[in-house]
Amino acid sequence: MNVPLLDLKAQYAVIKPEVEAAIAEVLESQHFILGPKVEELEKAIAAYSQCQFGIGVSSGSDALLVCLMAENIGEGDEVITTPYTFFATGGAIARLGAKPVFVDIDPVTYNINVGDIESKITPRTRAIIPVHLYGQMADTDVVMELARKHNLVVIEDAAQAIGAEYKGHRAGSLGHYGCFSFFPSKNLGGFGDGGMVVANDAQRAERVRCLRGHGAKPKYYHKLIGGNFRLDALQAAIVSAKLPYLDRWTAARQQNAKRYDRLFREADLPIEVPAVHADRHIFNQYVIRSSDRDALQAHLKKCGVGTEVYYPVPLHLQECFAYLGQGAGAFPESERAAKETLALPIQPELTQAQAEYVVDSVAQFYGKEALTLAGVQSQR
Repeated sequence: MNVPLLDLKAQYAVIKPEVEAAIAEVLESQHFILGPKVEELEKAIAAYSQCQFGIGVSSGSDALLVCLMAENIGEGDEVITTPYTFFATGGAIARLGAKPVFVDIDPVTYNINVGDIESKITPRTRAIIPVHLYGQMADTDVVMELARKHNLVVIEDAAQAIGAEYKGHRAGSLGHYGCFSFFPSKNLGGFGDGGMVVANDAQRAERVRCLRGHGAKPKYYHKLIGGNFRLDALQAAIVSAKLPYLDRWTAARQQNAKRYDRLFREADLPIEVPAVHADRHIFNQYVIRSSDRDALQAHLKKCGVGTEVYYPVPLHLQECFAYLGQGAGAFPESERAAKETLALPIQPELTQAQAEYVVDSVAQFYGKEALTLAGVQSQR
């Protein structure tokens, strides 16, 4: 059996009529940058995320960058975040000349260990970027309490967490800014790059809106030095067509996660499965943990099971961040997670037979040949 990590073709087969109609509408309008389709998506994502304002941007990476720019963060400033995340989180900070200050992760949720944040705050600290990794929100209320205490800005990196909830609040709604990605592999993905900034502060939202178009307001009159961070109308139309399906896709991912949990529990294997601590985990990824991760991944590849490592090298060990002077051992939980975590297929279209095959393949790696699919199924 072949079980891909993500099957976008299967998803497209279901939504093809709506997506093609949305694309055709944009083609007929010949309005490709910003415009009505982008405004429509901005309102919809803001409402979905319990926010007042949405600003469509060119990618999730640029969403982080433009929020930092909106706060005039740059040379000499420090921004606290996690080293266990996609490169864009730290890259946006460094690109502006600010210093990324890392805090290790909680080994259970993989999100920033909020208990260690305050010890890293200095007079140069300007912002905190908590990352809601794999679809589960960090302890954002603790982050916000620290931000109020020390007069800091909070930028939620919610690229993997659209629709996730923490104590009744949606991802992106608790911080001063929330950043989403519409990269194709996300739970709500476009057909290329795209992103969104959400906010509840009108002045901050307007500043981001101005910066995404080279800081011009009105056109050709530049109050600020911004960038070309505009969202394409085609991407906005496609994401808008997919948005009505998002909650049912999330529910399917959650059901798939529960099925995996049950199957792995029955198989009694020496691995760890994801722990759900937030109100609503949307499972952008289902990540297991194994001390034999690399060998297990190689075995699953031979079995036809797609996997991915998110992420093999923590940011503090990336060559470009060597200037920070934080070598191996600086953030042990992040380093251990980088060596042990493995993402399994969790897409909404994953069938029960596929999930059982994945777990059976993992069981075979550990020499539990008796736990075949037939043996597991006979117990149901």
